[in-house]
Amino acid sequence: MKEKDIVIKFDHVTKLYKLFKSDKKRLLSAFIKGIKYQEKRAVNDVSFEIERGESVALFGRNGAGKSTILKMVTNVCFPTEGEITVNGRVSALLELTSGFDPEFTGRENIYLKGQLLGLKDNEIKELEQEIIDFAEIAEYIDQPVRTYSSGMKARLGFSINVNIRPEILIVDEALSVGDENFRKKCSSKVGEIIQKDNVTLLFVTHSPASAAEFCKRGMVMKNGKITFDGPIEEAIEKYREC
Repeated sequence: MKEKDIVIKFDHVTKLYKLFKSDKKRLLSAFIKGIKYQEKRAVNDVSFEIERGESVALFGRNGAGKSTILKMVTNVCFPTEGEITVNGRVSALLELTSGFDPEFTGRENIYLKGQLLGLKDNEIKELEQEIIDFAEIAEYIDQPVRTYSSGMKARLGFSINVNIRPEILIVDEALSVGDENFRKKCSSKVGEIIQKDNVTLLFVTHSPASAAEFCKRGMVMKNGKITFDGPIEEAIEKYREC
């Protein structure tokens, strides 16, 4: 029997947040014991495995814990309890413009973000023109990013993340970038890299139609727990019942 090739594994993961009534009390808590706070379990004893090449949709109403899951996969935050294993280069379509230096040109920011994502300069050089062409901002690429519209910055951020040849792609409602034609182009690109490059996809969305387009498996979250994990059609029905 072939051994599973697991790229994302959560093993009894819990994430607790301390909610203080003010920023002042949060600061004081670092120096003084006994400052009162409310405890929030954003993720509560969650376990799952995702194999290489799987496309998995993560459903849940606002506050269910989806974003916290993504932040832990991408090392933005860390679990309070349990263990997380991630094997592979992760590209996250979350905050598309994060990591940009507004004083750098678009071209310089391609190299900056590429380096942050673990690529060497020669690897970025090979992808540079492909990124520029996909973002459709060629005439502005050597202008400071501070002069870009929010849409242009988002398109450049999306283009960098989908063209760096990721092994694991994390998408959080990022396919709504730009106008209708560009959104179709983004959806097509995601579908292409999933099929062609055997990329693992973790897709957070409120759109059942988008989830069904890309994913065969769905997980439903409620109050920090996974309440269903199975075929996408059943996951969509469970999500609608939430």
